[in-house]
Amino acid sequence: MIKKEKKKKNTDIVDKTLNISSDMSLDVGLIKNLSSTEASLKGVKIEKIIVSVGIGKSRQLNSQFDEKILPEIKKELSLITGQIPTDTQSKKSIAGFKVREGEVVGLKITLRRKRMNDFLKRLINTVLPRVRDFKGIDLKSVDKNGGLNIGFKEQVVFPEINQEISKASFGLQVTVALNTGNRNKAIDFYKEIGVPFKK
Repeated sequence: MIKKEKKKKNTDIVDKTLNISSDMSLDVGLIKNLSSTEASLKGVKIEKIIVSVGIGKSRQLNSQFDEKILPEIKKELSLITGQIPTDTQSKKSIAGFKVREGEVVGLKITLRRKRMNDFLKRLINTVLPRVRDFKGIDLKSVDKNGGLNIGFKEQVVFPEINQEISKASFGLQVTVALNTGNRNKAIDFYKEIGVPFKK
């Protein structure tokens, strides 16, 4: 069940599994021109950014989820990304989790080109610095294929969301996908464009 928690300024937003915590300050102009970065790293570039939300468990715990909560989540995801989310459906029934085949268990948005770059700049320069006690992203958040995965406990860390009027509370996952499968190259790329890793 998605609960509306008591309002508080700068709540602890980032998923603790990422081991994000610090004394790192971010320069607002830190992120560099992506085209020049691609050239310096021999063609490494961002292919897409995926923003996703899991809703299966929350639906089970709230009988009015589809009518009241889901529309609010979709609206706020659209505000955050500038795109309308698509439904992620269960591929098969799972009795133990009370999930039926074809049931909506999540929402997903895939960003490319200008919206992708704009979102990444806001993420680095605005969103992450708003996270309470932020000390940088753990390198373990970069997977073996070079994807960068960042989890947020609540959506209110994004400046597009007004915490005072928001009617839903939900976590979301941001995944940055590159065109390289080399983890070391990916880390170098992220550092060059200003992704703040933990020191």
